[in-house]
Amino acid sequence: MGIIERIFGKQTKEEETMTTEKLNIGIILGSTRQGRVSPQVGEWVKGLADKRGDANYEIVDIADFNLPFLGTTDGTEPGIADWNAKLASLDGFVFIVQEYNHSITGALKNAIDFAREVWYDKAAGIVSYGSTGGARAAEHLRGILAEQKVADVRTHPTLSLFTDFVDGAEFKPQELHLDNVNAMLDEVVAWSGALRTLR
Repeated sequence: MGIIERIFGKQTKEEETMTTEKLNIGIILGSTRQGRVSPQVGEWVKGLADKRGDANYEIVDIADFNLPFLGTTDGTEPGIADWNAKLASLDGFVFIVQEYNHSITGALKNAIDFAREVWYDKAAGIVSYGSTGGARAAEHLRGILAEQKVADVRTHPTLSLFTDFVDGAEFKPQELHLDNVNAMLDEVVAWSGALRTLR
């Protein structure tokens, strides 16, 4: 219920449209390296998300945008504009994050830095993996997202390289993660809907 509805007992047409249109949530793959497993994890999350029917979910692979290193070009590469347009079309995010040297990948940090206002007033969930469940990378990402005015949700599924992957290459998640993923998605959808009213 919007502020106007609470005060006057009805919604404006704009509010009605905002509350009936499905949210668009991007599942962002945070690695571009050869042999990465993030597509497997992303497709697993999307499969669980699509069963919910509460939003439109899509995989967003930063590798598809061929982003240069920030500050090394004149910034006219088409991938930069395409990346910003894609982010602008989304109401929220789920980041698939792998831990490299206690942090996120350089490719993900670079991609985040190539946008600004299109991040603002949106929500994000994090699904991480690594030797310690990717927890340290996720904590670094939270600080970065805060600077971009992205509200990260509390529930955080963590996947272990030792129990959720075979030989570090084949993703075989334990069933115990299902409740956490759905709880995280509940929060992302709720927060994304609330924050949409600010935009």
